[in-house]
Amino acid sequence: MEDSHHPVELQREEFARYSRHLTLPEVGPEGQRKLKRSSVLVIGAGGLGAPVSLYLAAAGVGRIGLVDFDRVEVSNLQRQVLFGDQDVGRPKVEAARERLAAINPFVKLELHDTRLTPSNAMSLLEPYDLVVDGTDNFPTRYLVNDACVLAGKTNMYGSIYRFEGQASVFADTNGPCYRCLFPEPPAPGAVPNCAEGGVLGVLPGIIGSIQATEAIKRLLGAGTSLVGRLLLFDALEMRFRELALRKDPDCPVCGKRPLITSLDDPQAMESYQEVCAVTVEPDRGPTAGILDVTTLKQKLDRGEKPFILDVRTRMEWEICHLDGSTLLPLNELPGRAAEMVPREREIVVICHSGIRSAAAVEWLAGAGYRSVSNLTGGIDAWAAVIDSEMPRY
Repeated sequence: MEDSHHPVELQREEFARYSRHLTLPEVGPEGQRKLKRSSVLVIGAGGLGAPVSLYLAAAGVGRIGLVDFDRVEVSNLQRQVLFGDQDVGRPKVEAARERLAAINPFVKLELHDTRLTPSNAMSLLEPYDLVVDGTDNFPTRYLVNDACVLAGKTNMYGSIYRFEGQASVFADTNGPCYRCLFPEPPAPGAVPNCAEGGVLGVLPGIIGSIQATEAIKRLLGAGTSLVGRLLLFDALEMRFRELALRKDPDCPVCGKRPLITSLDDPQAMESYQEVCAVTVEPDRGPTAGILDVTTLKQKLDRGEKPFILDVRTRMEWEICHLDGSTLLPLNELPGRAAEMVPREREIVVICHSGIRSAAAVEWLAGAGYRSVSNLTGGIDAWAAVIDSEMPRY
């Protein structure tokens, strides 16, 4: 973290900039120099990565790496405070560079406009002192955890969903890792993502600020960290709770006899599979398969009348839906399929992005429905490719 052979001094302008830090006994001039000598890799420039990177830059962390391959969308602006209307369509890391440089020109920014993968994770983590996990999906979250354990990098963890968030510090010496808490990812579609389940706009600001606080404390060597503790926040109740965590001696990655010793181990690779790429194999049912939005549009234009089954929630349905489709939320499917879903017609199942509909197709095919397809990309793909007037969320 700190290299005494290459001392870093504060410039004259920085004394004024960091004056409120310099008067804190826990920071002071030497602590501020520690921050300037330090480096943090922030994975994800979304809801969590935005406040994290803003506060790390403002605090004077000397080198900040930002990993994100996405572009700014209008739906990001409700919570991703790095961006504005002028940034829509731009790569997130490029837009973030301008915002962070405007906050603190003394910080060196390193942009990684790429997806984190098992093949590049170790090399991306290696040059940094610690890692902040700002990801929004389970495969990448497990990848970040495993890479941090194997690389010996502390992982400042956070996650958000609807009105609830959680934070902890994982992969620290003698502390638990994410797999100690959740050994395996949930089944595809079992937990909706933020697009499907929603998220209160200010929630990532709260959790991201906690992650940034933990990172700064670690770099300073100050205070008590969240190692061994999971902090839970409920915004509706405005309540914090805390769960004690312990290192699992049988953890597959950080235990006494680890099964995962590299990111290309089979057990590890299974956790990193993109849930958004889940498709239903043809042998799950007589004719279960997939259908893209262009093919569905062509079918409808030809006058074909497949039974379009929408398995989203009613709130999502009210935002947008396909004319002629039938709403049956996924959790109601087993109990109501017999009365609502015809067996004699071709069935096309749709959700927001294709995850829940894949699970529905699997269930229907297993229940004997003979012609069932999953609409890949879901209603979001339909809005993007077919109907530009349809609201997106």
